[in-house]
Amino acid sequence: MRVTLQILAALAIVASCPAPAQSNSQPEPTTGGLPGWMAGCWEQAGGDRWSEECWMAPRGGIMLGAGRSGAGDTLREWEATEIIAGPDGKPAYWASPQGGARVMFPMVSQGAHEIVFANPAHDYPQRIRYWMEGDALNAEISMIDGGKSMRWSYRRTQ
Repeated sequence: MRVTLQILAALAIVASCPAPAQSNSQPEPTTGGLPGWMAGCWEQAGGDRWSEECWMAPRGGIMLGAGRSGAGDTLREWEATEIIAGPDGKPAYWASPQGGARVMFPMVSQGAHEIVFANPAHDYPQRIRYWMEGDALNAEISMIDGGKSMRWSYRRTQ
């Protein structure tokens, strides 16, 4: 119960953060190893289906995030996330789907506007990739070999 309340508090904080000002300039590059270009709130919608993801800007060596998806007014899934230095000092993605146990995905590659995390020991997903294309934040989850992939193309929300 205490963990659930902490996650809900974190989600409320993320949701209340104003989106960064929009501009036509390129997103901020990776900051201190953390992908600051992911900061903001993002949405993909089609028909009555929707998916949202919000990331706080890097501060204090951590990026906190939250995501949820559903159809109409029905929530299907939600997840609390963070990107923080792993045991090797490189960024690591931590996920807690539906408030469950946290799972770590160490960073395996990073570019100016792309970051890939992988955990081959995890059941699914084993690989998590984020990258920018123009003004869109893209995300993909898959098996380590790229199989069973799912992709999202998010647009920044106001």
